[in-house]
Amino acid sequence: MVVEKNVPLQPLNTFHIVARARRLVRIASRDDVLALLADPELAAAPTFILGGGSNVVLTGDVDPVVLKVEVMGRSVLARTPKVVIVEAGAGENWHDFVAWTLAQGLFGLENLALIPGTVGASPVQNIGAYGVELQDRFHSLDAIDLRTGQVFTLDAAQCAFGYRDSVFKHGGPASSLGLKDRALILRVRFALPTAWTPVLGYADLDKKQAEHGVTHPTAQQIFDWVCDIRRAKLPDPAHIGNAGSFFKNPTVTVEQCADIIARDPKVVHYRLDNGSIKLAAAWLIDACGWRGKSVGQAGVYEKQALVLVNRGSGHGGNGATGGEVMTLARAIQTSVYERFGLMLEMEPVVL
Repeated sequence: MVVEKNVPLQPLNTFHIVARARRLVRIASRDDVLALLADPELAAAPTFILGGGSNVVLTGDVDPVVLKVEVMGRSVLARTPKVVIVEAGAGENWHDFVAWTLAQGLFGLENLALIPGTVGASPVQNIGAYGVELQDRFHSLDAIDLRTGQVFTLDAAQCAFGYRDSVFKHGGPASSLGLKDRALILRVRFALPTAWTPVLGYADLDKKQAEHGVTHPTAQQIFDWVCDIRRAKLPDPAHIGNAGSFFKNPTVTVEQCADIIARDPKVVHYRLDNGSIKLAAAWLIDACGWRGKSVGQAGVYEKQALVLVNRGSGHGGNGATGGEVMTLARAIQTSVYERFGLMLEMEPVVL
């Protein structure tokens, strides 16, 4: 285990916010965690787990010990008549892993292409896109207890998946109800169907089908279409700093939706299987006039109001501060609440 000090975090977060970690430890295996726990000073310090840095807003230098997850490896573990079990280290790039599964002739993750971040972060957030959520393909994961060094395995039920939610986003060192700050994910396994059928039905995918005249697309075609759609709508973090979708799409009751429709009949909404209604957060933000607006060098992306961007990240300077990002985010929350009576929930971790 090597402890790095005063480490610049700007290249390690996709918002490209300037900050430093007082201490950073790269975790490539369980042994690195055990070495951390064997060090009295480090074991007693609070920690912050960092994957791809695609879902975090840094508002200053980081005092907790940053655990940079770099557990690598991809493999096919088992084949059954119904599924193929594949495993990836938590430090693997998510999109690269999805592409790798397709190269192995394994399908089921193609709708989740080009989502930024690491494999280890995917169950924390229960990532989802175009009709597929991680929980639909999840098998199990191995994690390590940051207090005891014990490795344990969780299945889908134990992960308590919800909309952009899991057991890893709740609780803390003093709580027995969640694993936030208590566990570090080492490896994740997925169950990919042997009898694959495409997941379609989203307008953007329907449009791609019509453009290409394809009625029965392959998994590779869906992968390529999803990549094209995301690139057209969302900024590339390599060029424009961002953390992807900044707010969750709010879920409301039928009665609440009727009240909002009375305020604005054009509100974009979708009925869910459980009878509740999901509203499009991007539409709500757009309706409040925020598209293209800025606070300092933090702005709302012109092509997608759900994405906040660092307008200075591609010009060699320091760009937006975490404070500017949070000021903008809270102003958006206030506008939406005042007009629609809804408080948008932020997706990224704010540190």
